Parts: sequence; structure tokens; C-alpha cells
Amino acid sequence: MSIADQAAGHAGRNALVFAALGDPTRLGIIMRLGARGPLSTMSLTSATQLSRQAIAKHLRALEDADLVHGKRGGRDKVWELRTERLEDVGAYLAQISAQWDRALGRLRDFVELERP
Repeated sequence: MSIADQAAGHAGRNALVFAALGDPTRLGIIMRLGARGPLSTMSLTSATQLSRQAIAKHLRALEDADLVHGKRGGRDKVWELRTERLEDVGAYLAQISAQWDRALGRLRDFVELERP
């Protein structure tokens, strides 16, 4: 696999995360799991006006993006935040930010050199 293919695959995985976090309900689930730790589907549902099926659908989208992990806990499923995936995406955003900072620095240097 080439470096370009690896970069495209990495960007694709991050795009899944950004798409999953683009929904307010999913973002709320991430915030609750981050603040309170592992929670059952029932606990996550009770904090919303949504049905259990709707919350389960959102949890599957978050699981597909590797943001949460669910495991059976009796009749319910307990969900846990995968912080390492959020750290990966944070590092990706920091890399993009650093690229923009370098580009803006080059532009500033160019503009300042052009002054009479």
C-alpha cells in the first residue's frame, strides 16, 4: 500500500468520526459517556426524548466509527467511550492546524518581504 493510499484510508476513517459526531444526539451520547463513564442503553435512553431503538441506531453509528464499544451486561448492553479514537482524531486535527500555521507563516513572510 502506498503512502497516498494510507493517507486516504486514514482520512476516510476520520471522516466517519466527523460524520458520526455531526449529529447532536450522538454528540450528546459521547459527552455523557465521557462525563459519567460506561452506561447502559437504557440509561442513555432515559436522558433523552428518543426511543430505545433510536438510541440504539445512534450507538451503532458511533460503534461503526470506533468511538464507542458495547458489551452485553445482562439483558442490556453497556457502552464505553473509546478515548484512543478521539485522541487519534485530535492528533489529526492538530496536524491540519500545524499545516495551516506554516502556510500562514509563509504568507506573512512573503507579504512582509514585499513591503517597500
